[in-house]
Amino acid sequence: MRRKLSMFLLVSMLVLLAACNGKEETKEVPKAIEVKLDVPETAEVNSKVEMKAVVTQGDEKVADADEVEFEIWEEGKKEESNTIKAKNNGDGSYEAQTKFEHNGLFTVQVHVTARDMHTMPKKSVTVGEGIKDGEEKHEHENEANGEHAHTEGFAMHFAALENVQVERETELSVHLQKDNKPLEKAKVRYEIWNDSKPEKHEWIDADESAAGEYKAKHNFTEAGNYKIQIHVENDEGLHEHEEHQIEVKK
Repeated sequence: MRRKLSMFLLVSMLVLLAACNGKEETKEVPKAIEVKLDVPETAEVNSKVEMKAVVTQGDEKVADADEVEFEIWEEGKKEESNTIKAKNNGDGSYEAQTKFEHNGLFTVQVHVTARDMHTMPKKSVTVGEGIKDGEEKHEHENEANGEHAHTEGFAMHFAALENVQVERETELSVHLQKDNKPLEKAKVRYEIWNDSKPEKHEWIDADESAAGEYKAKHNFTEAGNYKIQIHVENDEGLHEHEEHQIEVKK
């Protein structure tokens, strides 16, 4: 009788373990969020331009995004970009308005953070007469003189730093994408220097904390204006960099 009971308990434990393993194997991975960016291909100078992003996860509309912002810059002037926070319509769509004050080629990029994921598709807008022949020639001359030309489909978003103080640990975070998908397994380094001491540069390796998201921590030892240049490389030959400026206070 005791032997039969032991056998019964053993079989029950094996069945329970098999059931648990089966549940683990069938555990679903969350679907990636997707963003449809809707902006016009052309616009008139000083006219109101509507920008809209529709966020979905599978068949579900995502109405609870943590952050949705539209970043806008003129061709070749990303360091002068302007960011506009989007209005949440409560139905998975997010909207904002802007206007362009002169002719040119502009980029509109939406940054969406939702459900522990980040994506940032972008589109080009030709304003008025766009880029004239002479201006386009000047852009090519800049590239020939060594100015950096970005890899097609590559996007970088450095999380803004506010209230940075001396001797307080600061988290540096950047999101990378290639062809609207997280750029994984890249080598990312932060190069940091104080404007008053341009000869002294510090280099910090970043870790990939999530798909396409690279973080590092740094203590600033002095107050002042600092530059942070982000260097990105991967095994497929990609080599990108982008520079930002921050103020560190006492």
